Amino acid sequence: MTAGILSTDEGVASSAGGASSLRVAVLDRDSGFIQVLSKRMDRLGWEHRVLASPVPADAIASMRLSALVVDLAVLGPQAWEWLERLCGALPELGIVVCTGPSTVAQRVRGLRLGADDWITKPCHPEEVIARVQGLVRRRRRASARTESKPVSAGEVQIRSDRFQAFVAGRSLELTRREFELIELLAGGEGRVLEREEIYSRLWGYAMVRGDRSVDVFVRKLRQKLEKASPDWRYIHTHFGIGYRFAAERADEATQDVVASDAKQETSGKAGELHPGDRDARDQGELDGAQHEYELSAGAA
Repeated sequence: MTAGILSTDEGVASSAGGASSLRVAVLDRDSGFIQVLSKRMDRLGWEHRVLASPVPADAIASMRLSALVVDLAVLGPQAWEWLERLCGALPELGIVVCTGPSTVAQRVRGLRLGADDWITKPCHPEEVIARVQGLVRRRRRASARTESKPVSAGEVQIRSDRFQAFVAGRSLELTRREFELIELLAGGEGRVLEREEIYSRLWGYAMVRGDRSVDVFVRKLRQKLEKASPDWRYIHTHFGIGYRFAAERADEATQDVVASDAKQETSGKAGELHPGDRDARDQGELDGAQHEYELSAGAA
């Protein structure tokens, strides 16, 4: 009924919490697709198993899977019943349906029965890998938020379990991306986070040169924090590096900024912008605003 573990790199697969520690089962009969997908999972160090036919929920539970990739065409007429029964018995299991052309009604039905994602064949195996990684990442974040304790700094309290931040008991009106940003910065515990790191952890891929998305969202978040808590400064800029989150009294933060500006002036009026610098700054702000507009739907 099942094939054994095809390949396992114990040294890589056992790394705690990383994407390399995933354990995936694939219910499919497309030998070419399985072969290519298996090679990709081998390179990632994932443990993976091929299922030739549907198996009971208790058997799947014993595999302790991170995710299940299933082609509903393999299941035949019993597909919907099996999917519903499996999702009901194992709500913590991530399920990605990867099957042939389907109608909107079929996709909606599958997702409502409990599938987490739906991919239409033919598709690139790399997309399947990315969907599985995204699914596991979202579930781990949700689990971490449920277990995490509130983070307090100054007048701000960050509640990951509620996906909200509060000032003096009043909820800040943050978009999803803004909350993810404050959660990430506060989790740094006073450490300076580089812009590239912030971008890769929030958007999931490397930052393109010249992209100002991080600066745009930091500015918006900072404005909301300072409006709700004017006596405190929370997000501190480290020019050329990134940002640091720490609650400091507004007067103390202002003194630090003045001292920094004075130091720059004595080293050659670094605070002044030459015409070329102004153009670069203005263009950067325009690029950031354009990117913010493009991302507004996803960030909201």
